[in-house]
Amino acid sequence: MKKQSRIKPTRSLVIIGEKDLTVDQVAAVARGNARVAISARKDFLGRLKRSEEVLRHTLDAGDPIYGVTTGYGAACGNRIKKHNTEELGNNLIKYHGCGTGQPLGEEETRAAMVCRLACFARGYSGVSAGLLHALAALLNKGITPIVPSLGSVGASGDLTPMSYIAACLAGDRDVLYKGRRMNAGTALARAGLRKYRFLPKEPLGMMNGTSVMTGIAALVLQKSRVIADAAVAATALSLHALMGHERHFHPTVTDSKHHPGQSLTGNMLRDLLACTDCPEESSREDDLQDPYSVRCSPQVIGVAYDALEWIEQWVYREINSANDNPLADGDNNEMFMGGNFYGGHIAFAMDALKSALASVADMADRQLALLVDPRFNRGLPANLVNVKGEKQVLNHGFKGMQITASALTAEALKNTMPAASFSRSTESHNQDKVSMGTIAARDAALQCELASRVVAIHLMASVQAYELRGDLDSRPKLAAIVRAVRSIVRATVYDRTMDKDIEALTRALPDVVSSL
Repeated sequence: MKKQSRIKPTRSLVIIGEKDLTVDQVAAVARGNARVAISARKDFLGRLKRSEEVLRHTLDAGDPIYGVTTGYGAACGNRIKKHNTEELGNNLIKYHGCGTGQPLGEEETRAAMVCRLACFARGYSGVSAGLLHALAALLNKGITPIVPSLGSVGASGDLTPMSYIAACLAGDRDVLYKGRRMNAGTALARAGLRKYRFLPKEPLGMMNGTSVMTGIAALVLQKSRVIADAAVAATALSLHALMGHERHFHPTVTDSKHHPGQSLTGNMLRDLLACTDCPEESSREDDLQDPYSVRCSPQVIGVAYDALEWIEQWVYREINSANDNPLADGDNNEMFMGGNFYGGHIAFAMDALKSALASVADMADRQLALLVDPRFNRGLPANLVNVKGEKQVLNHGFKGMQITASALTAEALKNTMPAASFSRSTESHNQDKVSMGTIAARDAALQCELASRVVAIHLMASVQAYELRGDLDSRPKLAAIVRAVRSIVRATVYDRTMDKDIEALTRALPDVVSSL
């Protein structure tokens, strides 16, 4: 099992329609580290054209096409005349303008836009190349629709949130552009773009799919990797500070269970704990084994690494899927109605990842509790307060930080309830079994916020404990992590506020663990 690569801050080019998009490419565009271009290859454009032609021929023949010449959902029995198809599509965008709650983050919205382009590139959506170019232009010009985060049940896909992206193309609703909120039409004009006029099926093509949940999932994956890496680093520091037993991580232990993530974690811990001048580990009869949160750290963090391995495959497949309805098959000259908009795979994957991240946070919180408690930290000062005399009783060090970490951990554990378990029958019992995939993805994004802060607090405490234990240069790779953390947050000698330290180190975690 290999460590995953991370995005480099470059302005590379991601070409839509030539190769499948990776999770990292979606994240790169979402974060503004890459631009997008639509392939000019004849085979790709021909595939788009054939799909569009199947739709047009079916429309010209007068055969019913769901969502184009019929009503939507339970109203699909209603027949729409050809000259009313444009109004029908525009109304679809309008009546789904009922999202609520705080907006999605800019990166999350941009990730959704990239995922929609990837879906169109499969050549089953019956949309024009012009729609792909219009959507790509928004990304490259930095026009980001403001998308309320609440209101999707994850089947028929992300209808409500995607309606805000569709509306923006037509110059409606609000966007963020150059740091300011403004009307979409104004932003398009300032960016030198025209309002887009949708062709038949294109409003439904924009909205009926899994792009929002999948875009969020792609970003969650990258953040989760960093959390797992940071937990490994903090664990290694904690083991040194607690004078723990490295033999718990011997290859015979970590590799004999045959889980790749556990072996990877063991390898990383042994690498970090490599010592230039350490005495041979002795057996202490009073504590032959470290507490589970330390001893079983490969078994805990390894679950997260293994989960990320299969979850990334699922997200990758969803990114590069035809996940809308109906499908216009240009190769067989047929229209198909189905349910590819159902976000069950993303829902299950994100629900699983929520549990893996919560377990890592719980482990970090338990290690932190060991570090600050003189009954278990093998001689370190209580709460890691390294002052003498009267000042010792006046200062409380990491006492409050451990409480905060415990609160965040409790919230993360509470957040493990599977969103997919709350399917609701909606839309006149047409959408009677729904995925809740977008809720699961948003929950996983929240889980990243909680777990990353727990791990950041643990990292701060383990660095301080490492310094208090001494032998700072005996383990060069741990010493390098200490230097990286100390470049961001200073040691806590006397009581002070540390809220800004938590946020600063949380933001810097990717850089701190970049060498692992």
